[in-house]
Amino acid sequence: MSLTYGMAAKRAEYARNAVLSATPARLLTMLYDRLLLDLSRAEAAQLAANWPVASENLVHAQAIVSELTGTLRTDVWDGAENLKALYAYSLTTMMDANIHRSPERTRECIDLLEPLRLAWHEAAAQVPVQGATPSAAMTPGGTLGVG
Repeated sequence: MSLTYGMAAKRAEYARNAVLSATPARLLTMLYDRLLLDLSRAEAAQLAANWPVASENLVHAQAIVSELTGTLRTDVWDGAENLKALYAYSLTTMMDANIHRSPERTRECIDLLEPLRLAWHEAAAQVPVQGATPSAAMTPGGTLGVG
């Protein structure tokens, strides 16, 4: 086993453990952070005409938005339907950005979702760490209306 492989395996194990031990609020912010990273990478790749890398990142960003949509609790939070519509629009825009190789459409997604990422980080910072369990997000009125 090479040193590089060993380091990569340790990094992957650390990331897996970070996800498995994260609170629901932290998982949400981690997803948003990765979403915006994917979109930024896609935009950079599109501007460099590196279409395979752009596509890979846009497809991963779409998977994240699909996950966010699937975990949205519309029965817990009045604003959930509006957020769900925004996610649907973002998915369509990402697909369009990929199909038409449009960095402008990718930038539109970044500009739309970055304020949400910041807002979720602010909201997550208000959630008490003690007593926060994954099951808290699954109950009505749970953490951040996602679960």
